[in-house]
Parts: sequence; structure tokens; C-alpha cells
Amino acid sequence: MSKPVAEQPRRLRCAIYTRKSSEEGLDQEYNSLDAQRDAGEAYIASQKHEGWMMVPEFYDDGGFSGGNLERPALKRLLDDIRAGKIDIVVVYKVDRISRSLTDFASIVQIFDQHNVSFVSVTQNFNTTSSMGRLTLNILLSFAQFEREVIGERIRDKFAASKRKGIFMGGALPLGYRVEDRKLYVVPEEAEIVRHVFERFASMKSITRLLKELHVAGYRTKHYTSGTGQIRGGQRMDKQYVYRILKNQLYLGKIVHKDNVYDGQHEPIIEQDLFDKVQKIFKDSPVSRANHTRNQHPALLRGLIECKCCDCMMTPTFSKKNNRIYRYYTPTTVNRQSYANCKVGNVPAAELDTLVVAHIRQMIQSPEILTKIEGLMKEKKISDFGFEEVRQQIKDFDAFWQNLKPTEQQRIAELLVKRVFVNTDEVKIDLRLDGFLTLINQYKKGDGDAVPPARGRKHPQHSDASMLQAA
Repeated sequence: MSKPVAEQPRRLRCAIYTRKSSEEGLDQEYNSLDAQRDAGEAYIASQKHEGWMMVPEFYDDGGFSGGNLERPALKRLLDDIRAGKIDIVVVYKVDRISRSLTDFASIVQIFDQHNVSFVSVTQNFNTTSSMGRLTLNILLSFAQFEREVIGERIRDKFAASKRKGIFMGGALPLGYRVEDRKLYVVPEEAEIVRHVFERFASMKSITRLLKELHVAGYRTKHYTSGTGQIRGGQRMDKQYVYRILKNQLYLGKIVHKDNVYDGQHEPIIEQDLFDKVQKIFKDSPVSRANHTRNQHPALLRGLIECKCCDCMMTPTFSKKNNRIYRYYTPTTVNRQSYANCKVGNVPAAELDTLVVAHIRQMIQSPEILTKIEGLMKEKKISDFGFEEVRQQIKDFDAFWQNLKPTEQQRIAELLVKRVFVNTDEVKIDLRLDGFLTLINQYKKGDGDAVPPARGRKHPQHSDASMLQAA
């Protein structure tokens, strides 16, 4: 009688995962990842009688923290688990796969969904038993505790160094170079920083200052980071200029959270100039914006919308051969590129002329004026001033040319609801109630409201106080 054949154990495919937090020593012939892998291979070999076999793929994360799941080899491992290519995951220690209890819980959940066991070589347990799970959670809790303690030590050291005025890294500021954690002034860059502070103190407008910096060809700080990456050298934007103007580093200070300490580096900016700039920032943002608008008024500022990319259009300009060309440009173009909008730059002069023609047609149209009179009666508004305003703007072209740009802009704000621009059409929505505002302001100004048409005398109406107040 023949003997029964012993049942062969099921083949279990084992993947070894290794990790090292820093890149230090990885270039050595035999490094920490190799040692972890050797330990895993030896353990798998000892379980050969149970059908364990090693998969040929390497899952090594060198230079990646265990505090998160953003690791390329770990992602490949989880993808292969989901694809059913792995039965057991082997690690040297449990904290190699994660130092976060929350992250590891999500990893174990993926293991359970695909019937994958987890084995730690040095801690001698796996997740197939309840005792193994309990031990795993205890060890992982200690691993997370150790990570948090290390983090606290780093933060304490960082704060202590800043209290001593030591530069602790980060983006290298324009005007300085760093050597052995100490900042040294770069004279030519320091001049740019002083120029930025002085011009802003004079202009009170980052928008105008930025245009001037672009014309001068100034760029952001160009340097090589500690990891060997090339940084900066780009055109300055508003955020970059704003950070310069708010940075107390230029006073020779080091800031940590809400605390300010004396730095070990030389200042570039005097305290009086820095305080003057900060006082400007404390002013109402609206008043500073008005200062910018008054320097470069645009008739349709805040009234134009691009239908191609559903965004507002803002005034822009370019300069060529000492001649300025003004445009309205979608904010999508300003923030991204011309490839994101088919409308692109629209010549401001052409669009302004089109809108002014619609305003002229509205004001001179008997039908529209009849509607305005009806609206006044509906709202029980006295018609005092209506005829006077009509007469003054009867010769619309002369009336319009007599206005200052800011006064023209205010008229547009009152009478234009919105201008929609697309690749093939321009739609202009006007508002009748704006005319009522003009009349009301005329009344409040006791007749001293609308400037007379050129060449036409008016006994009481000599300036544009109503338009300025409207």
C-alpha cells in the first residue's frame, strides 16, 4: 500500500519594504536599506517550509520620512497589493513602514481588504493574530511618540537659535547671502531693496512700483538652495514686493512667530523708512487703490467682463518707442497666460469709444429720456434739475471733452452696468438709474454740478463738483 503524498504548503509571495529618513550614507556600498533587506531575506528564508518566497521587486524608500504616505516605493507596494501580487509584507521594524498611527491604520486596512499579512522581523509578530495586532498598536504608539518628541526637540532648538538672532534657513532674502547660517549684505542687491522701500514710500502704490521695477529689469533673488536647486531670477510680482516691504529682516531683526529678536546680521533699511512704509500699509486699502487709479484712470475699470473665461478684465498697458498703448486684459491672462483666454488684450481706446457712443445715444435718445421721466415719477422724484442737466449735455461731445478723465470714469460708473467682451461681440448694459443719481447730485450741489459745454456760458454751473461727489 503506497504512502499518502504530503500536501505542499501554499506559496506565499513576500515583499520586503525598506525605508531611511535621510539620504545620508545611501551612497555607501552597503547602507541601511541593504541591511534591512538582508534581514528580511533571512527571515523569509527561515519560513521557506511554510511556502514563503520573495518577490523580485525592490521597494526601497531612501530619504523619505515615515510621517506621511508620500513615498514612491510605498505607493508601488500598495498598488501591487491591490493588484493581488503580494501575500505578505516584511519590514525590519514597524516604524519603517510608518511613524503615524493614523497612516498605519489606513495601510493595515488595505492589507486586510486584500488578505495580506504584515510581519516585523525584529519584533517577531504578524497581523494574523489578535496578539500581533495588539503588539503592533503598542509599538506604533511608541513610534509616533518618539517622532513627536523629536519634532518638539527640533522646534525648541529652532526657537532657541532664533532668540540668539541666528538665520535658520528658508527662502534667501534679496540683499543678503548666507554663510554658516549667518547673513551677509550683498551691496548691489541691498541698493535694490532700498530703492523698493524709498519708491513705495513716495508712490504709495505697489501696482505702480511693480511696473517701474519691471521696466528697470529687476528680478527676484537668484541663488542655489541647500539641496542644490536653482531658485529665483524671475520677474517680481506683487506678493514678492509686499514681502520685501513687510520683512523686518531688513532692520537687522529675526522674527519667530510673534516675537522679534536682534539678528546677527547688518540691517539694510533704517527704522524711520521702515516705519513710514508700514504706516502707508495701515492706511485704508481703498484710499491706496484710489491713489493708484487717480494716476492712471481707466474709463471702464471694474466694469468689463470677459465671457470667454468668465473673469473680470483689468486695465494694462505696454510702452514702445516712448508711446503708451493701453488695453483691457482678462485676469486669467494676468495670472496664467494668453493660452488660457482667446480674447486676450482688447485696445482700450476702441472699447472706450464704443461705450461712450452708447452713453451718447442713451442720453440723447428721446425714448430713453421719456423712460427716465417716467422712472422719476414712479419713484416720486422731483423733476427739478432734470431739464438743466439735459441742456448742459445736449452737445454731448463738447460736454464729454470738457471732463477730466476721473470725471469721465465716474460718469461711466453711473451709467454703465456691465460690458461683456467675447471673441466676436461686445455687449453693453446701461442703467437708467445712474441718470437719476446725476440729477440728485445736481440738486445737492445747488446747481453747481455739471460743467458747461465748451464755448457755452452758464451763469451758475462752472465746475464738475457733482460728478466728483457722485
